[in-house]
Amino acid sequence: MKVLVTEYLRIDLETERWECRACEGDLMDARDNYKRGLLVYNRNPEEIHPPLLDKTKYSRTYSPNPGWCRILEYCCPHCGTLVEVEYLPPGHPPLRDIEFDIDALKAQWAEREEVTVPPVGKYTPAPRHSHAGHGH
Repeated sequence: MKVLVTEYLRIDLETERWECRACEGDLMDARDNYKRGLLVYNRNPEEIHPPLLDKTKYSRTYSPNPGWCRILEYCCPHCGTLVEVEYLPPGHPPLRDIEFDIDALKAQWAEREEVTVPPVGKYTPAPRHSHAGHGH
């Protein structure tokens, strides 16, 4: 049984593993922080929120100060899908934002049907149409 958790994460209750919903890649033990199984990109917040004012003239530029804030992007190591983003002070460890009692989750889902829907934003190619005879 696979339980959907977020747009791009699910837990396989049989193997007790986190999985990427975009590519079905195995990430890590579901009893641990899923972020430990993802690639992490430590972004400078000024790349995401460029200063609106000249940094040489103003101390406050409407952009997060890199000395006070970092942006961590977590991506699937198999397909590169962006799974999570968090803003943290420098030096702060990644947050553990999702934690389940796996045994309780297994009991809760024992009598339920598995939900199978594609992840939000998963790329699905559009059907190809022939334009023959239409002057294109």
